[in-house]
Amino acid sequence: MAIIKCPECGHQISDKAPVCPSCGVEIAGKITRCPQCGEVYFKDLEMCPNCHHVTLTASSHQQPVQPQPVVPAASVVPPSVEGVRRETTSGPANDTSGLPSNGQQPKKKGHGALILSFVLALIVLAVCFYFYKDAKSSKEREAYEYAMNSSDPLVLQSYLDTYKDADQAHIDSIQAHLTQLKQADLDWTNAVASGSQAALEDYLSKHPNSPHRAEVQHKIDSLGWLQASNENTLEAYKLYLVDHANGDHVDEANDAIKMLNSKTVQPEEKSAVAAIFRRFFQSINSKDEEALTSTVAPIMTSFLGKSDATRSDVSTFLQKIYKEDITNMNWHLSNDYKIDKKEVGENEYEYAVQFSAIQDIERTDPTKEKTAKYRISAKVGPDGKISAFNLTKILE
Repeated sequence: MAIIKCPECGHQISDKAPVCPSCGVEIAGKITRCPQCGEVYFKDLEMCPNCHHVTLTASSHQQPVQPQPVVPAASVVPPSVEGVRRETTSGPANDTSGLPSNGQQPKKKGHGALILSFVLALIVLAVCFYFYKDAKSSKEREAYEYAMNSSDPLVLQSYLDTYKDADQAHIDSIQAHLTQLKQADLDWTNAVASGSQAALEDYLSKHPNSPHRAEVQHKIDSLGWLQASNENTLEAYKLYLVDHANGDHVDEANDAIKMLNSKTVQPEEKSAVAAIFRRFFQSINSKDEEALTSTVAPIMTSFLGKSDATRSDVSTFLQKIYKEDITNMNWHLSNDYKIDKKEVGENEYEYAVQFSAIQDIERTDPTKEKTAKYRISAKVGPDGKISAFNLTKILE
C-alpha cells in the first residue's frame, strides 16, 4: 500500500482506498502510475496528463503474437551483414518506441485543459480588475462629495493632487469651488481690515454661508452697539434693537432706554403736560370752578405758597382773582416750556414744569393795569394732575 495524491482533488489518500474520502471519486482499480514520470492518474486516460506517455493497458499487453515467416537457408544472412542492415534501416524517423502497439499517433487532450485554465484565469483577472476600478471610482466620488461640501481650501487642493485622472467635470467643479473659497478669504481679509460695519455687511451678503458668519455677525453687532451708545439717544437705542433683535447688547439697550425715559421728556409727554395747563387757565378764563379743580390733585404740595393745599384753596383763588372792576380775563400761555422728568415709581414719572403766561384783563377802571406777565413753576404727578402751582409776576 502506498500514499498517493487523488487525481481528482489532490488530497493524500491510500492507493488501496475504494474511493477518495475528500471528493468521493473511485480509486481502487481505477488508477495507474506512469512508468516514465511516476504521475498517478486514471487508467482510462490514453496518456499520462503530465508527460503524455502512452498508457499501457491490459489490452496492449495481450496483443496476439504474429507468426514469424520461415526464412530459407539460402537467404540466411550472416550476423555481420545483418548488423549492417539493422544500422542502415534504423533511425529517428522509424523509431516507434513511443507509439502504441497499433502504430497510431495518440490524441493530445491535455491542451484543452490548458486552454480552459487560461480562459478561467483571464475571467478572474477581468473580474478583479472590474472590482478594483469600481472601488477606485467609488473612493473618488466620496472624496469629490466631501471636497465640494468643504470650506477648507486645503481639502480641495488635496483632492486635485490625489485624483489627477478623475472625471474632468469633477476637476472643473473642484477648481471653481477652490477659486470661490480663495476669493471669499480675500474678501474676509479686506472686510476685517476695513473695520467698517458696511464692509462686513457687504461681505456677509456675498458669502451668506461663510465659516466666518458668526464672527461677522458678532462684529456687526458690536459696531452697532458702539454707535448707539456713543449717540446715547432713544432713537439710537431703538434702532439698535430693530437691527439687532438677537444681539449681545439687547439687555443693555433696554436698560439705556429705560434710563433715558426716566430723564428725557418725549414729545408726547410734553404735549400732555401742556394740555393740562391749557385746561387749567381756560377754566380760569371761563370762571369754571369745577373744571378748574378737576385739573389739580386733591392735596397739592404747594399752591401759591401754601403747603398741602386742597381743591377748595384753588376755588378760593378763582373767586379772588376776579375783582369787582374786572369784567373779563384771558390767559395766553407761551410755548416756552422747560420740563424736567423724575422717576417716582415703576414707569411712573413726575414732571417739574416752568413756562410763562400773559394775563389780559378787561376793567371798568381804565387807570388800572390791563396786562401782566407771569412765570409759572408747577409740578404734574404720574396721575396727570397738577400737584404744585406758583405764580411769579415778571416786572418789566
